[in-house]
Amino acid sequence: MINNVEANWPGSVHDSRVFRESTLSATFARGEFDGYLLRDRGYPCQCYLLTPYPDPGPQQHYNLAQCRTRARVEMTIGMLGFRLRVTPERACDIIVACVVLHNIATIRREQCPTLPPNDTDNNPDPPN
Repeated sequence: MINNVEANWPGSVHDSRVFRESTLSATFARGEFDGYLLRDRGYPCQCYLLTPYPDPGPQQHYNLAQCRTRARVEMTIGMLGFRLRVTPERACDIIVACVVLHNIATIRREQCPTLPPNDTDNNPDPPN
């Protein structure tokens, strides 16, 4: 389930600003949400924001895992934005609609579709 979507910022706005002004940020700050968010170094130090260590030393494995996980999420969001060849305002509406449909499918326990192994249009790493 996707619990929160902030799609009110069409165009280019830094994600730390979007988060800072979001209802989710306020919910975390009040201690009403139990969990953590992976963020980059552009975010302030908060007990619920997991950012990379500035001088990793022995924490290099944490930084690597944190970076890889965050990169996957950001790549997915970036691909979604690239695929939506519409105005930024329209993209906001489409993203919210997709989140609603995803949650409905999750509630109904529908299986997540998978890509066919030979679908080279959508598979960035086709087999050689």
